[in-house]
Amino acid sequence: MTKTIAILSTLDTKAGEAAYVKERIEAHGGQVLLVDIGVMGIPGIAPDLGRAAVSMAGGKSFPELMANPTRQDASPVMVAGATKLLLDLIGEGQVDGILGLGGTQGTSNCCAVMQALPYGLPKVMVSTVASGDTAPFVGIKDITMMPSVGDLLGLNPFTRRILANAAGAVWGMCMAADAPIEPSANKTVIGMTNLGVLTDGAMHAVERFRERGYEVIVFHAVGSGGLAMEQMMKEGIIGAVFDYALGEISDELFDGLRAASPERLTVAGSLGLPQVICPGGSEHIGLIVEPNHVPDEWKDDQVTFHNPIIFVPRLGEKRWSKVAKEIGARLTASTKGKAHMMLPLLGTSRYSVEGGPLCNPDGDLVFFKALKKALPDTVTVEEFPFGAEADDFVDVCVDRLIELIEAEES
Repeated sequence: MTKTIAILSTLDTKAGEAAYVKERIEAHGGQVLLVDIGVMGIPGIAPDLGRAAVSMAGGKSFPELMANPTRQDASPVMVAGATKLLLDLIGEGQVDGILGLGGTQGTSNCCAVMQALPYGLPKVMVSTVASGDTAPFVGIKDITMMPSVGDLLGLNPFTRRILANAAGAVWGMCMAADAPIEPSANKTVIGMTNLGVLTDGAMHAVERFRERGYEVIVFHAVGSGGLAMEQMMKEGIIGAVFDYALGEISDELFDGLRAASPERLTVAGSLGLPQVICPGGSEHIGLIVEPNHVPDEWKDDQVTFHNPIIFVPRLGEKRWSKVAKEIGARLTASTKGKAHMMLPLLGTSRYSVEGGPLCNPDGDLVFFKALKKALPDTVTVEEFPFGAEADDFVDVCVDRLIELIEAEES
């Protein structure tokens, strides 16, 4: 069965490039759907979904849009329209992948569309800005950013090679993407967060879940990871959660590297999914500094370095108690009987157990007391005389989540 790939671009400025990519995909045996999200000049190639159809799907007729033709006004409409049209076509099985072409504005618009498309659908963005900070473009979706190196301003031997590679890449992804995202066994897929200072425990948990027949998607809890996990809950990919690492909340409150968003830790409860939670890694934050430099603000605190430029201070009792209150506030949506908070009383990460650079048992006790006070009655609290990475602690977390899943399914 042939595959159909949508090419998304502004066909007033990228017509030659779009036509060449179309030619290369068709040479592989694929079909192409040209989607025009340009508004200013005349399209240099006839689209399959033209700007009038795209703008109308975005909520405005094209004449209305052109009454005030600025990027600021046009971009949201064209992004919304292209998103709606492509989601409809994907849902009908008529589009199998997407390739975007753009400079700075085109990349922003194309990627905004791609961020709304399902996980697993091949997404390739050929961009003049793909070698810089791509986080705003990628977000939490599986977008493959491909640097164009040269500007996308006319074809030449080098640009043709890059575009041919891009066409081959998205075509190859589509040909390999026949398997949908679903468990290999008829069991709930588990989402799990992790940090480097919890990795031994995370590896043990994954093995234990697999022994019981469950597949686990692990997310690096560095801001985007936790949000991606929760987006997969919304999309029905993940049906239960072992939220092992909550450092994203600490970093959000104190401007650290791993900050997520105010929605973090609210989705499983709002959806009524089984969840087992551990405040792993929440005792510290991560900050970018000059090599081996301790900022004045933290000179009186326990500190360590993850590497020479990532500075890791332990949160004092007042700061960490603020984290406890925030965790409690976010779990107020949790469904009774489906949420368990597991407390590792001998340390919430490798850094804070006995012998670790951030070990502080008295500070731990203050945090645990504040957390128990902040948690709603809908969350069951369990305490264990282990560190967060201890096999015994992880084993009971795994067992508890499986009990919750099985109770849900019975």
